[in-house]
Amino acid sequence: MRPRREGLCMRDIGKGRRSASLRRSGYDAAHSRPDPVMSPPGRPKGANRSAQHEGTPMSHADELKSSGLKATLPRIKILEVFQRTAQRHMTAEDVYRALLTDGADVGLATVYRVLMQFEQAGLLARSHFESGKSIFELNEGQHHDHLVCLTCGRVEEFFDAEIESRQRAIAQARGFELQDHSLALYAACTKPDCAHRPK
Repeated sequence: MRPRREGLCMRDIGKGRRSASLRRSGYDAAHSRPDPVMSPPGRPKGANRSAQHEGTPMSHADELKSSGLKATLPRIKILEVFQRTAQRHMTAEDVYRALLTDGADVGLATVYRVLMQFEQAGLLARSHFESGKSIFELNEGQHHDHLVCLTCGRVEEFFDAEIESRQRAIAQARGFELQDHSLALYAACTKPDCAHRPK
């Protein structure tokens, strides 16, 4: 019976050889399974977005890396969809359709996985409205509320300083310190010439 070498068995040595040979052949384990989402320590969520708006634009790859994510092609394509589209609030299906229109070969399951990773990394913010679907938007670090059309489902953003002040005052009056909130107003569109109304 062969003695073990410093706590390392032949199975472990075999694993090391196999890993080395895979690295030499160009195999990347990150392509076979998603890498863990890790945000850099001490970086607030959405901080990389504020850097863009301060006149120091970042490439898509740099933006992903600054959020602790590898710059894979599906992630870059999905980030591009959010940054160039006029539609700020998108479901996973909306993103998938936009990718199909662009001819990008990204599956719906990958879209769902990347959106979850982007939310965890602080690149996207997710909301849940009455439709039951998750709605994603770029996290630009500024709070706003939402107005949801009951006719077509369109989501519009708004900010009202008086509403914000009243919410803080209500919480304080009841012995609370407001940390965060989400406000969605559901309304029927009254514009006779609304371009978003279903035909």
